[in-house]
Amino acid sequence: MAKVQIETSARHVHVTQETLEILFGKGAALTPKKDLSQPGQFACAERIDVVGPKRTLSGVSILGPCRKADQVEISLTDARSIGVAAPVRESGDIAGTPGCKLVGPKGEVEIKEGVIAAKRHIHTTPEDAAAMGVADKEIVSLKVETADRTTIFGDVVVRVSPNFATYAHFDTDEANAAGMSGVVYGEIVKG
Repeated sequence: MAKVQIETSARHVHVTQETLEILFGKGAALTPKKDLSQPGQFACAERIDVVGPKRTLSGVSILGPCRKADQVEISLTDARSIGVAAPVRESGDIAGTPGCKLVGPKGEVEIKEGVIAAKRHIHTTPEDAAAMGVADKEIVSLKVETADRTTIFGDVVVRVSPNFATYAHFDTDEANAAGMSGVVYGEIVKG
């Protein structure tokens, strides 16, 4: 049985260079605070507020490097709390999604789209995908065994690239539902 380590992906924002400069001032650059499991990705020292019609999420992390489009990744619980109907989507698939306001120390930006609840996914290298018997864009399930809340999560999309490291990403709602803490592995279930 193929197993993959699961990481909990907390709420975060991806920004363009243009948005970064509006939020933090002309010439602003992201300050790497902690490297993430995916090569070249990092959590930043910079934090912003995400403002919806009902509520504000304060101090939300920005992940770097800058991207081509602004994107806010929050759990469905977060989305409901701020009053935004965030759809479940793969990262980068933001067409037709709701927007929100991003507020930094130097300015604010109203994004027209980009708020999503990230679809559960497995990043993997081609070599690890072959060893696990999975293919790019394949939909699998992951069985997560914990002390009190063993759970099988369906609708997990496999994303294969030589630029990835092999990890699954679940949001905080999903991790809490299964009682995940510390290092957790999921077993791939097909069919």
